[in-house]
Amino acid sequence: MRVTLVIIWLLILNAAGFMMMGMDKRKAKRDAWRIPERNFFIVALLGGALGCYIGMQVFHHKTLHKAFTIGMPVILIVQILVPLVLYGKGMM
Repeated sequence: MRVTLVIIWLLILNAAGFMMMGMDKRKAKRDAWRIPERNFFIVALLGGALGCYIGMQVFHHKTLHKAFTIGMPVILIVQILVPLVLYGKGMM
């Protein structure tokens, strides 16, 4: 049950991160109100880093911003390594 909830949580956040990148790119092209950058990082830190990163690549969005080109991969790597380390130490 707990694993299922974590998977659902990650799916929702990654889908949200991906869609946010697409929506913000569309808004940028139309010179419309934009999604604040901190919102992308909040979603990423809560578990949606992969979706944000894939969205960056697919929509070619935020790819010239160092905070994103470095930050998103770093968050993603940490999100992968922490559970692996905890699992290896028998803490999960």
